[in-house]
Amino acid sequence: MKKIRIGVLSTAKIGRTKVIPGMQKAGRCEVAAICSRNEEAARRAAEELNIPKAYGSYEKLLADPDIDAVYIPLPNHLHVEWTLKAMARNKHVLCEKPMGLNDGEVNRVINAMALNPEVKVMEAFMYRLHPQWVETKRLIDEGAIGKPTSIQSFFSYFNADPGNIRNKADMGGGGLMDIGCYQVSLSRFLFDAQPRRVLGWMDRDPEFATDRTFSGMLDFGGRLSAFTCSTQLAPYQRVNVLGEKGRIEIIIPFNAPPDAPTEILLQQDGETRTLTFDACDQYTLQGEAFAEAVLDDKPAPISIMDTFANQHTVDALFKSAETDNWQNC
Repeated sequence: MKKIRIGVLSTAKIGRTKVIPGMQKAGRCEVAAICSRNEEAARRAAEELNIPKAYGSYEKLLADPDIDAVYIPLPNHLHVEWTLKAMARNKHVLCEKPMGLNDGEVNRVINAMALNPEVKVMEAFMYRLHPQWVETKRLIDEGAIGKPTSIQSFFSYFNADPGNIRNKADMGGGGLMDIGCYQVSLSRFLFDAQPRRVLGWMDRDPEFATDRTFSGMLDFGGRLSAFTCSTQLAPYQRVNVLGEKGRIEIIIPFNAPPDAPTEILLQQDGETRTLTFDACDQYTLQGEAFAEAVLDDKPAPISIMDTFANQHTVDALFKSAETDNWQNC
């Protein structure tokens, strides 16, 4: 079976602990190289993860003719820069979310893709590929809860480490960019639409200047999604989707464990059923989907225009919070 040979730009924790192990279980993925600006760190990671090649610079990995694609888990402010550099070397790109710091940055990727249409670029919103989300979307589209009119979601963790990139404003840190983007994404995904306008509110950390708590409302015209995300609250995540005839609750919507079943609750006609999904690794599913897009020349499941629309909505939420007004999308 032909495989896509993937190089990893950086030894970031999410790559080492979640994405790389997941991709290594994918039948059509081969993690062939990893790099870091610290060559010793790259070698340690390569040994730990049984990766054949280690490089002491991103440029050296991109110059390797045996690498077909790259996975980019760099800090947010470096995503577009290295996506464009990888594309210039004709490497396909799987990039951590958010793709860019604003929709203008994402537009640079769109322009580069127009000039090089054979290169696949995909934002790593892995949650959409998990069976619990596939089933939730199917149930909603088939009318299991009637017309969906309200989504409520919460996503939080506690991290007050001043050295962590999530707490560095100049690197694109903060709650909305790190985890709130999931809540924007799921709202657009389940409603299958772009919001008409948004309203945002944020509380900035006085030391980090990042949004440690962000709440938003997305108005889809008679349908509303309300969310809160935070980098300095007790760890918690939940999604509720309510319709005229029922409700779906996703218990672990984002960090679904790779080694344990997951559950959603389906409420219909006053009764609630639990739907259980076998353990699976959503990062393996993401790797398989990315490899399929590349090897079979299919559209990536997360399109670049979906990425642009999501970032455009995030930008509007920030502007709304800064001006204390509804912001049109």
